[in-house]
Amino acid sequence: GISQMLLEYQYIEAIKEYFSNEKFDMVLYATPPITFEKVIRYVKKRDLAKSYLLLKDIFPQNAVDLNLIKNNGPIYHFFRRKEKKLYQISDYIGCMSPKNVEYLLNHNSIDPIKVEINPNSIELNNLEYRNSNEIDNRKKQFRNKYRILDEQTIFIYGGNLGKPQGVDFLLEFLKKTNKEKSFFVIVGSGTEAKKVSNFVMDNHLTNVLFLNRVSRDEYNEIEVCSDVGLIFLDRRFSIPNIPSRLLGYMEKGLPVIAATDRSTDLKEMIESGGFGKWSEHGDVDELADNIELLYNSELRRKMGDKSYEFLKDHFHVQNSYNIIMKHFS
Repeated sequence: GISQMLLEYQYIEAIKEYFSNEKFDMVLYATPPITFEKVIRYVKKRDLAKSYLLLKDIFPQNAVDLNLIKNNGPIYHFFRRKEKKLYQISDYIGCMSPKNVEYLLNHNSIDPIKVEINPNSIELNNLEYRNSNEIDNRKKQFRNKYRILDEQTIFIYGGNLGKPQGVDFLLEFLKKTNKEKSFFVIVGSGTEAKKVSNFVMDNHLTNVLFLNRVSRDEYNEIEVCSDVGLIFLDRRFSIPNIPSRLLGYMEKGLPVIAATDRSTDLKEMIESGGFGKWSEHGDVDELADNIELLYNSELRRKMGDKSYEFLKDHFHVQNSYNIIMKHFS
């Protein structure tokens, strides 16, 4: 909290020191954090710049949902004021999904004209991740390295391991999986990482590989060699959220299994695109059914193809660029 409060003053001093002779036409920024309001206000006033917010998460409400701070307490009100000022100073606000837009407008006094959908996006590599001898060889090497059987489907979870992911549900589920048919690779760090590591060791889960920290290239290779991508979000969330790790899975042509809250429109996205299965976070039986479905290699292939096509159509970085630049062209 102290670091968050000091952040904007440190940025302003750095801008004064290193960019005193620079003029900026636009300030582009994302949440979190929400404590950039004074920085943006300073640059806008100095350079007559326009400002564009990419709304990736809604704080402090997400912390309230997880009982990390008290609703209507002093800490909440402090950050809520910061949040409102950030929205006020933003000329344009890009939200990740339709429900994101709806939530923002329903809970804030914001001119709807400056709010639009600008989803997470990615710059696609030219490498074809599917249907090539090179990729098949890399997948075989990966399986040999970690002694993963040919008949086991590899499910990957990559990213933050913290309160927002509802890790306890993931651990509960791992104990009940079919060890002959499934292998889980969990790659990530965060406040719950140690809990995950200890759980895997204490329960002798031979079909679970936990890797705490790997390089970007190593993680990319693990995604390439996996069969299905996993996404978890705590069921208590009242704010719609679309995790960015979804795009990495889709880029590799992986089908997606998501277990999330009901507030997000990730379910609608997955079902409309036909590239995976969704269940409510906490429902072990439905998640198990979805896992069972994806043991089918032909279904994985079809969903994987749709996953990559959906990514190209909706989440290419060129789309985000066009959405932003139409306001400044």
